[in-house]
Order: sequence, then C-alpha cells, then structure tokens
Amino acid sequence: MRRSLLVLCGITVLVTGCAGASGGTGAPQPVPPRPAGSSAPSSQTPVANSFTVVATGDVLIHPALTDQATEDGGGKRDFTKLFAGVRPVVEKADLAICHLEVPLADEDGPFEGYPLFAAPPEVATALAETGYDTCSTASNHTFDHGAEGVRTTLDALDDAGIGHTGSARTELEAAAPLVRDVAGVKVGQVSFTFGFNLGTEAPESWMGNVLDVEDVLAAARAARQAGAEVVIASLHWGIEDQHEPTAEQREIAAELLTDPAVDLIVGHHAHVVQPFDEIDGKWVAYGLGNQVARHEEPRGTTEEGVMARFRFTRGPDGWTVDKAEYLPTLVDLGPPIRLRDLTASSDVDPARRDEALDRTDGVVSSLGAADEGLTRPGE
Repeated sequence: MRRSLLVLCGITVLVTGCAGASGGTGAPQPVPPRPAGSSAPSSQTPVANSFTVVATGDVLIHPALTDQATEDGGGKRDFTKLFAGVRPVVEKADLAICHLEVPLADEDGPFEGYPLFAAPPEVATALAETGYDTCSTASNHTFDHGAEGVRTTLDALDDAGIGHTGSARTELEAAAPLVRDVAGVKVGQVSFTFGFNLGTEAPESWMGNVLDVEDVLAAARAARQAGAEVVIASLHWGIEDQHEPTAEQREIAAELLTDPAVDLIVGHHAHVVQPFDEIDGKWVAYGLGNQVARHEEPRGTTEEGVMARFRFTRGPDGWTVDKAEYLPTLVDLGPPIRLRDLTASSDVDPARRDEALDRTDGVVSSLGAADEGLTRPGE
C-alpha cells in the first residue's frame, strides 16, 4: 500500500550508529515531533494496534517479459498487466515489499537477460502501481552493470516513489536505514545477499550488502536506533532450484531470529518455493520463489511462488506476528504472460492450478509451519 512515509535517521545517527544499513528513497521526509502526552504522531496518523506485511518473490525480468510489456502497451512498455493479478492483495497490505533481483537501465536501454540483466525502468512504475512500498535490491545480480547499474536502478525506484535497501549510490545513502511509517508504526527493512555473480563485484564495499550475521544485526540495530519498532530482513540466499533450505540458511535464521533486533525474515534467490518456519516465536519464509520470470526452459516450479502475509499485533511485550499466511502464485505463460493469484484466479487451467497448489502446500509446510499456525486463504 503506497501511503507509507519514509523516515531516515538523523546525521548523528548516520555517523555513529547506521553503518552497514543501506537504504533511502530520495529526499527524506522528517517526522514531526509527537506532542506531549499524545499516543499518535502529530501528522494525525492513528497508531495502529496491528498492521499487515505482504512480501513477494523474485522480480526477474527476462527479455520475454519485456516483449510482453511492449505488446501490452501497444509499442510502449507497460508491465502493469503482468502484475495485475496480485494487485488486490498487494495494495491492501499496510506494507508491501518486493524483491527486485535485477538492475534497471535507463529508458533507452539496452535491455538484457541472463547472465547480465538490465530491465526497463517501467518495471518500477508497474511495481508502484501494483501497490508496492519498498523493494530489496541486494542480490547476486546487483552489480551486473557495475555502479552505473545501481544508479539507474535506484533512480528508477526513486522516480516511482518506492523505498529501497540493499544497495546504494553514495556512502551516506548506504548508512541511512530504511524505516517506514506504517499506520503510525515505524517499520525497518534491511537487505543482504550471499554474494555477487562471478566476474562482478561491488566497486565500493558500501555499495552492496553482503550477507553476514553480524552485519545484518548491526543494520537491524541501526534501524531500531532510527526509530524502528519492527525490523524485517530480506535475505538473498540458498541454492537455486532447491526447495529445501540449506543448513547455512537454517543456522543464519536461528541466529537472527533469536536476537531481539530482527522480527521477520523473507528469503529469495532459489527461484522455487521454500518452507516457512517459526523460530523463537518469529517467522522465516526461506524462499518465496519467483514473483515474475520467464526462463528459457521453464520447469514448472520456476513459475510458482508465494505471497507471504503476516499480521503484526501490539502486545505487552512489543510486536509479534499473530497471523501468518501464504498465497500461492503462478506465472501463466499464456500467451499472454500473466501473474496469477491462485487463491483468487479462475483463469488458470484447473489441472495446472491443482498441481501448483499441491506442490506449494507441501513445500511451505514441510518444516511443520502448519502446526505453528500457517494457513492458506481459501484452503
């Protein structure tokens, strides 16, 4: 939902306590001081006792998707129809988070697919119109086109009004935690990746966040110092095409979620759905699969994903998730290529829908998440 406001930490915090937390969405929007004795911000936004977060999988723009967008736009690139199937869920969330795996180029391109991606900037426009508030940008493709690719990506997100974290154009931007005002509650987000593709590297170490437990915790604590009451970690990790989380993923998740700095983990990179789990009363979605993609050799599993939806509720000990849901999605290869919400769409072949639901249901619950309260709407 696009009504959140960005909050950036002040200069003192930037110098003393924000190192390692990449973020920023253009000009900061300062939050007015709260009047004495008031429980609501002076902007008159009521402070919610609960809010919802929706996080989705990899936005992986292959050339076939750009071709589809060009056809949909009558010669101009229009990605909104591709994402339209999930818009009702995304725009209804209090905070909607995407994972932009690939760099965005300037409007004149050139646009490229695997192995060095460069997607059109209209992707950001479509994400904004779909209802996304923020995107994580730390992935193995972050530096496919070096520092220039980071600049054009973040410029496009800024132009679309979407917050971002995980990569940065300047050292000052890298040090500024991403903290959003969500229904009067300040929510932080951090983004890290296991590394970058062979042959690419960060021109400067601060330009992209490399996954390390202590660095993630430092970034989460910086977000809390900047006012965040809840912190979400977006992690690009795991093994491609493997449903099972690795031992390293599980170890990292346990270390992060047993620390008070991190409240939720959403994962990416595998291009297939991975399990959900509850650790120390907190949730991890190890891998949300692909949100959109059109691989040269579709596997069926690479067209399946999930939208993770969590409701945070305020209690005597702070914020906790009291409702966890997953909504299976499918990239319908058409033609035309369309993203479908399988909990709502009737436009999918019934046999293909049942196949995707059965597989997704089994994967997400394989670590016992259903016993911990994870549900699928309409199940």
